[in-house]
Amino acid sequence: MAVFRELFELVFAHRRVSAVVEVGVESGQVSAVYADLGATVYCVEPNPDERLREFLAQHPRLNLVEGASPDVLGELPAADLYVLDGDHNYAVVRRELAWIMAHAPDAVVVLHDVLWPCGRRDFYYQPSPLPPSDVHDSTRDGPTVWHDEVTPAGFVGDGAYTVATHAGGERNGVLTAVEDALADGGAGWRFEIVPAVFGFGVLARDEVPGTAELFAALRPYTSSALLAAMENNRIALYTRVLQLQYEAQTHADDANRLAETIAAQQREIERLRGELEQRDAEIATRRHELEGLRAELARRTAPRRAAPPELGTAVTQLGRAITAKVRRDPDGR
Repeated sequence: MAVFRELFELVFAHRRVSAVVEVGVESGQVSAVYADLGATVYCVEPNPDERLREFLAQHPRLNLVEGASPDVLGELPAADLYVLDGDHNYAVVRRELAWIMAHAPDAVVVLHDVLWPCGRRDFYYQPSPLPPSDVHDSTRDGPTVWHDEVTPAGFVGDGAYTVATHAGGERNGVLTAVEDALADGGAGWRFEIVPAVFGFGVLARDEVPGTAELFAALRPYTSSALLAAMENNRIALYTRVLQLQYEAQTHADDANRLAETIAAQQREIERLRGELEQRDAEIATRRHELEGLRAELARRTAPRRAAPPELGTAVTQLGRAITAKVRRDPDGR
């Protein structure tokens, strides 16, 4: 919204704006724009973080209001300018507009995201406070440019929001909520769109002083075919970048999984190699033991070697000599 500063300057230049109610605060940087232009700002945010609290606390014109916009609007002073950039779905925007048109008919209402992707498709911030009857079938996938498909490579919320599965139809989208509000009770109200950065819508009653001059000042923006063409091209390029980012992340995830698989396989190979080396060492030890056992067995089973022939002959001759001697001298003399 900060890119729309020059448009807000036009609003402040042609309408008296002393109080602003801003729904959907984000960082608070845009809130400071309204304060710089001289307004007291009521910053409506259901779940402010500490950074936002600290930022708003440093600016005396900025007042934090915690709560959902349809519930807290009635608790605040009627403002001269309402900036609706909160929960981008039909049910919430329809309730916001119904209260403003009934209780602050002289105010200017600025709505962001009245074109693609939220113009004809509900977005639901999570966790959604809406009852099931106000919620279309939704998905965590995101819309793609200019048609009804939703894919993981589309305009996704990464857990922050879900989107209606289908675009168009009844009670679906921010622009549909504006059109129905005008149809039901918008006599005398005028609505124009600046076709830039997802659509900057301005709603005001013609009979309030300064309204005609404001829309005349906005006409170069709201009627610009060049601006509309540039926005179309921007969205086409933007969604293409989203697709490329998704594909790059998918490839990176695949590469990481492949690297993890390869690393696991390498660890398994190293483990098996270690086991194999251990088995080889055990086999070598067993082979050595087996060779020793074979040698011992061979030693124990080998036949005794015969006495040398010279020894046998000598023994025989000695035996014969003794026998002859006995025969010659039977008395041993």
